[in-house]
Amino acid sequence: MKIIDAHLHFFNAEGFKKTAREISQVNYCAQGLKDEFNKANVVAGVVMTTPARNLGDPCDLTLEDGTVDSLFYCVGVNPEELRKNREELANIERELKNTRATGLKIYAGYFPVYVYDPVYEPIYDLARKYKVPVAIHTGDTQTFNGLLKYSHPLTIDELAVTHPDINFIICHFGVPWVLDTAELLQKNPNVYADLSGLIAGNREVVLQTKDVRLFVELVQQGLVYAHSYEKILFGTDWPLVPIEPYVEFVKHVVPEQYHEDVFYNNALKVYPKLKKYVINDAG
Repeated sequence: MKIIDAHLHFFNAEGFKKTAREISQVNYCAQGLKDEFNKANVVAGVVMTTPARNLGDPCDLTLEDGTVDSLFYCVGVNPEELRKNREELANIERELKNTRATGLKIYAGYFPVYVYDPVYEPIYDLARKYKVPVAIHTGDTQTFNGLLKYSHPLTIDELAVTHPDINFIICHFGVPWVLDTAELLQKNPNVYADLSGLIAGNREVVLQTKDVRLFVELVQQGLVYAHSYEKILFGTDWPLVPIEPYVEFVKHVVPEQYHEDVFYNNALKVYPKLKKYVINDAG
């Protein structure tokens, strides 16, 4: 089965390198990601790029040893830069013209701004213009100074209702608020979710979590309540976890009859710019 990792990170930043060293023990380099893709049969990945790049700098999917040909990306949005610098919106639009740019990413919770704040309206205009989805961080933040009221998935309900012609992706399935996420999925036709970042740890931790009944049932409860497997995307949040054991974890929580959709088909639907590459090049 071919797999698309619809949520990972690939950026030359010390924070990701530290995560790889201390949490997941993955080989955080281009060759390391290539090896993991090959082992898990991942044919494409969507990188969530950082919103902290210098003003005007293009998104750079290159580490010290190079890049991976099958990577695409969502352009990270910094609301503070949008407010301070008139050029930032033009920079983001310039990025969206790149053939590898498949969407936009809002880091709710990391910035103290609700997703329906007017500062983001020009971003949603760009999403509409370029026909790309908007991925939104939800749930827990990796930093203690993140504010969870901004990253609660229910904030996306108003956004989905007022922007019915834009697709929104609830990243991390809204954990721990999985039932709220489930309600949004079944209520709003333009809301999707990815299963990235549900676990942070090495191979042993991932496989152990697979056997933690209450955690598995928490995720499954949300999936069953939503009953929207055509709107669920596989993602890892690499380098937070190694890819192959995380694939096994998601296979465990998602019923087998929905694997093709969750691991592959849904990403092509939500990120249509992937189709040309995956269908023509990956076979």
